[in-house]
Amino acid sequence: MLFALLLALAQDVGPKETFHVYLLVGQSNMAGRGKVEKEDLTPHPRVFMLGKDQAWAPAVDPLHWDKPAAGVGPGLAFGKAMADADPKIRIGLVPCAAGGSPIEAWKPGAYHDQTKSHPWDDTLARAKKALEKGTLKGILWHQGESNKAEGHQEKLIELVGRFRKEIGDVPFVCGELGRFKDTYAPMNEVLKTVPTVLLRSACVSSEGLKDKGDSTHFDAPGARELGRRYAKAMLALTN
Repeated sequence: MLFALLLALAQDVGPKETFHVYLLVGQSNMAGRGKVEKEDLTPHPRVFMLGKDQAWAPAVDPLHWDKPAAGVGPGLAFGKAMADADPKIRIGLVPCAAGGSPIEAWKPGAYHDQTKSHPWDDTLARAKKALEKGTLKGILWHQGESNKAEGHQEKLIELVGRFRKEIGDVPFVCGELGRFKDTYAPMNEVLKTVPTVLLRSACVSSEGLKDKGDSTHFDAPGARELGRRYAKAMLALTN
């Protein structure tokens, strides 16, 4: 009953100024691979997602559909935290992450063969659809497992510049890779420099978060906590 009511509300998300849209971009840890539990299937009355069909619906996990393994990521917890921080707004999440995508796949026309997609082009199209009803307020990025640290900062600067030029000069928040794998440490050192080279940006810590047993993906509790950390960073940038 509640989901049906919220689905009806999703067709009228209110004024554009108070419908705050956020892009969820990157690779599998943004898409989410955590086990879906009851709390992940419980919608927040003011948090919506742009589905695969380009229609707004109550946000529940999995938000993404990039692979059959899609599960709990940071997006839903982020959306709920942002909505709770301001009762006057609604949150629109735009899932666009593609599991396994290197940063080189996030360019116009680039093809990502693991998901048979064009991540950049698909994201741009979905963002423009979302902005018909809402106002873009920020970009969440989690990526790096498919790249080496060397030269990554320059690629990330270029990517954020393209995003801001195409869809809006908004805050950008990235997240550290899981600290449960030593080989991710060099990339995390690069990611931590983001606030020093990009205005209105932040990098959230993955300290203390656990993997799901594969030394690659956050488990569901870790993904939710990561989402809350993204929200805290985004609120600090917007306030």
